[in-house]
Amino acid sequence: MDRRRFLTAAGLGIASLGSPMRLAAQAGPDAKTRRILDIARREIDRAGDVLWRQDKAAIIDFGVHSTVPRFHIADMEAGTVRSLLVSHGSGSDPEHDGWLNAFSNLHDSWATSRGAYVSWEWYEGRYGTSMRLEGLDESNSNAYPRAIVMHAADYATPAHVERWGRLGRSNGCFAIGPEQFRSALYHLSSGRLLFADAIGIGENGEDIAMPDQGPVDFEAAIAQRRAEMEEADAEYGIAEDRSLGEGG
Repeated sequence: MDRRRFLTAAGLGIASLGSPMRLAAQAGPDAKTRRILDIARREIDRAGDVLWRQDKAAIIDFGVHSTVPRFHIADMEAGTVRSLLVSHGSGSDPEHDGWLNAFSNLHDSWATSRGAYVSWEWYEGRYGTSMRLEGLDESNSNAYPRAIVMHAADYATPAHVERWGRLGRSNGCFAIGPEQFRSALYHLSSGRLLFADAIGIGENGEDIAMPDQGPVDFEAAIAQRRAEMEEADAEYGIAEDRSLGEGG
């Protein structure tokens, strides 16, 4: 072997020996990412065979303000997390201050429901391509009949935050900005998990406390909302079946 070939081979050998050291030196996930991944693993295990795919999951943290990217897409194989803005329901935030006050599973509450969901099929609706969801817990068992879905909305964008200091509100659906929605749809469709709760994860993975929020009288709000809808239907001569519309 001549000198040039020897040096080349030696260099390749040293490089291969150095690779494990470089890999070992790479930083692991930060505390926030680790916490989100841990919650995703727990909820995937809890859902079990109901899920068709367990490679990715969404953890939605309604314990932080709506200006914070709180729709966390966890890649269980890569050990990474991508975070997006997402709106909560208007019934859960009657003051419209960007903080969620309370969850509800009641029809016409226009509120966000906590618990685990499994993604179903895509469909074309009022907000374009959307994804149906089924609630897996008692706390969100009415998700499908309430038409709680994942859809795109202009009121769930950074531009809306910049103008108003908060996101807009849905009628209980998981609304994501149009520019990021397609990617979320691709990663979370086909029987994957979404889990929503007021967790309150800070930027460094620490617990954060929500400011005191007033209680929500869902029964009174629902009664008023239904009366207004009946009055509007009567005025315009509409007899509408809202059983499988869109939660918004």
